[in-house]
Amino acid sequence: MAATANRDPRSTLRGGLPDRYLTPEDLTTLLSVPLETVYAWRKKRTGPPGFRIGKHLRYDPAAVHAWISSLSEHEAA
Repeated sequence: MAATANRDPRSTLRGGLPDRYLTPEDLTTLLSVPLETVYAWRKKRTGPPGFRIGKHLRYDPAAVHAWISSLSEHEAA
């Protein structure tokens, strides 16, 4: 059986992130932080930039990756 046959339809393409818009719950899973932390980052404008689709909060995986990279660069400086 080919390895691609078992792939999740939400397969990862960018730095281990899914190739779809992320939910706050996705961020908690990916970053191992509580949901309250994700919402606190948004309120303080210190986390990855998010956007609303109607009442739903979403994050662009590329923006999340860039935010994580900026944290890594900031720590190295």
